[in-house]
Amino acid sequence: MRRVRPGAQASRGGAGSRAAGEERALTSVAAGDRFQGEEPGDTPRLWHVTLSVSGKEAPLPEVRRALEQLAHDHPFFLTSRYAVDHAEIRYWEEARDLHDAAAVALRLWGEHRQTAGLPPWEIVGLEVIDRATYHQRIAEGYGPPPASPVGVHPF
Repeated sequence: MRRVRPGAQASRGGAGSRAAGEERALTSVAAGDRFQGEEPGDTPRLWHVTLSVSGKEAPLPEVRRALEQLAHDHPFFLTSRYAVDHAEIRYWEEARDLHDAAAVALRLWGEHRQTAGLPPWEIVGLEVIDRATYHQRIAEGYGPPPASPVGVHPF
């Protein structure tokens, strides 16, 4: 937890100061929780995520096995394409807003790196769009092709 020195909040325009040694409580909101006064439209919705990663070459069979394990570990995993030095992962994420969906996506590769045996590649691209935009792009013929067949495939 982050400590706030006494009087620091008041000097920054806060409502008041804390007693010496008192810690400021940090709060978080779980998916689906609502703040007082939120509209029903603030509930979680689906976001289409495309995550691109790249780095030093890795053996193709190891990349494939790692992505298959990631697909097993991540419940909304849709499809991925891979090569020896890069991969693209596409999936649906349920989140309240784009910010939350992007935050989860940016953690995905790092959080599953060890458990899935993913290569030590870095994230080099991220696209997060809402469901309506995804379907509009597909209907107009300029979006990514529908993710079929589902699974892990070479580029």
